Amino acid sequence: MSRLGETALVLFSGGQDSTTCLAWTLANFGRVQTIGFRYGQRHAVELECRPVILAEMRKRFPEWAAKLDEDHVLNLGIIRELGASAMTHDIAIGMGDAGLPNTFVPGRNLLFFTAAAALAYRKGIKTLVGGMCETDYSGYPDCRDDTIKALQVALGLGMDRRFVLETPLMWIDKAATWKMAEDLGGAPLLDLIVEHTHSCYIGDRSHRHDWGLGCGRCPACTLRKQGYERYCAKREGRLPA
Repeated sequence: MSRLGETALVLFSGGQDSTTCLAWTLANFGRVQTIGFRYGQRHAVELECRPVILAEMRKRFPEWAAKLDEDHVLNLGIIRELGASAMTHDIAIGMGDAGLPNTFVPGRNLLFFTAAAALAYRKGIKTLVGGMCETDYSGYPDCRDDTIKALQVALGLGMDRRFVLETPLMWIDKAATWKMAEDLGGAPLLDLIVEHTHSCYIGDRSHRHDWGLGCGRCPACTLRKQGYERYCAKREGRLPA
């Protein structure tokens, strides 16, 4: 799929998934804008990673540098005000009463896409790209494909403008996400993801691992670590491709 004559807006947090999606979008669209959100997240260090990643993208991939357009950061502090979760408050990470991890922030992705669509409306952009995944994730209901499809319809009706919500990672696991990054940008992109992206829910960037920086114990670190190990095992022939 190539839409080199179009502009896309990427929901870009500074994490592994959204960085991989940014690379995917740069490979497939003619112009790319990015949007991030400040919502009182416990791992707000991800916001500091965003400009570094964008600068590294421009430096390492000159063919993509010309496509990178505006970056936006919006304040959605209301998310924190609506109630506590382990993503927004100093709460021990665990399972909640509803059978979901207490890192689930109700409505977060719905608000992210709605804010992004409102911006896209004003910019004349119809394609929004997000890193949601239903295959290898923490069980968040707003990451499901049905949710994204329903939201695409609702946004189109509510703004009387056709939007396309792309989720390149929806049906692949974390190992395949690492492989996608390799296919898109080779060793330079893999190195950028390891060194500069942030996944750790508690905001730890003091511990270095083969797969990146983080506490190594929270659900986000665990998913990233396990995915990297499976990716390496497949690449080295220790697991079937």
